Amino acid sequence: MARYVIRRLLLTVPVLIGIVLLVFVVARVLPGDPCRVLLGERATAAQCRDFNQRNGYDQPLPTQLGSYVAAVARGDLGHSLTTGKPVAELLVQRLPVTVELTFYALLFAVVVGIPLGMVAAYRRNSPADVGTMIFANLGVSVPVFVLGMFLAFIFALVLKDTPLQLPSSGRIAPGQSVMPLAQRWGVQDLSGGPRVLLDFISNIYTLNALITFQWSLLVDLLRHMVLPAIALGTIPLAVIARITRSSLLEVLGQDYVRTAHAKGLGKRMVMTRHALRNAMLPVITVIGLSLGGLLGGAVLTETIFGLAGVGLTVYESIGARDYVVIQGFTLIIAVGYMLVNLLVDVSYAYLDPRIRLT
Repeated sequence: MARYVIRRLLLTVPVLIGIVLLVFVVARVLPGDPCRVLLGERATAAQCRDFNQRNGYDQPLPTQLGSYVAAVARGDLGHSLTTGKPVAELLVQRLPVTVELTFYALLFAVVVGIPLGMVAAYRRNSPADVGTMIFANLGVSVPVFVLGMFLAFIFALVLKDTPLQLPSSGRIAPGQSVMPLAQRWGVQDLSGGPRVLLDFISNIYTLNALITFQWSLLVDLLRHMVLPAIALGTIPLAVIARITRSSLLEVLGQDYVRTAHAKGLGKRMVMTRHALRNAMLPVITVIGLSLGGLLGGAVLTETIFGLAGVGLTVYESIGARDYVVIQGFTLIIAVGYMLVNLLVDVSYAYLDPRIRLT
């Protein structure tokens, strides 16, 4: 197992290099000049020449690429062209928003999707099966921006001043604040990697409130996550439900399942103890792909619900031709995606002992 994990990690190196090269080249061949975007159309040739020289954009592309790779190897992701902030600082601020939203969206998709698929397979061709699949097809078909605005309209306006009212934007109620863990624990002199990690955890608001036992704040934060998590998690939920149903139906037709029935085991026992685990391999694959995709950012969901996460940041950076932010965020997202795929592959051996990862 250890050799397999090490080999997979080594194989990610050329993939990362290819991703960096592709993003670097594509960002620079697209129409548009960052100087004109930042300084305006009235920027003079001398101003743009000074801007390009200051940022190294007057150098040949191979030289620019070499400088960027050398900086990344040192752990320096550069500074944003539009705000001047370090990309690492932007990541610490924006990535936790997407991580938090992804976690709750995927939790909603898995907790609801797998039982729905099990019910559909358990009651095959029944009204429950048909209803579940209709719901799954609707979940895949309805665009995120339509569902998001519909949920915001229902729970923020129609149900206003009722116990079911939910916030339609933001991460926290006005007047509330989340204290950084470094400040709360009195470790202001912390620096380097430990400080970055502590700040990253601090910006995952619900985790911050949980580990500091702020229960009323945690409830408010969770209420703000309900609508965006449902809007973002509905499509993965529908896919997970459909894959769970089809995989279970295939497993339920195998010989060992019929043998279990012949021994007198109940249908529910056979479903949960024997069939479900063997049917989980394709489901785990879909969950892994969904997790990787959600970590890439959900521009529409973050825009509708006012969440400044990875998707919105990358979208704004593309419009501003902020090459440094695009490259830094894409690199981190790619690393996360590959780690998720590695975890999915390793989980296969746990779910199915017949698989040997060597």
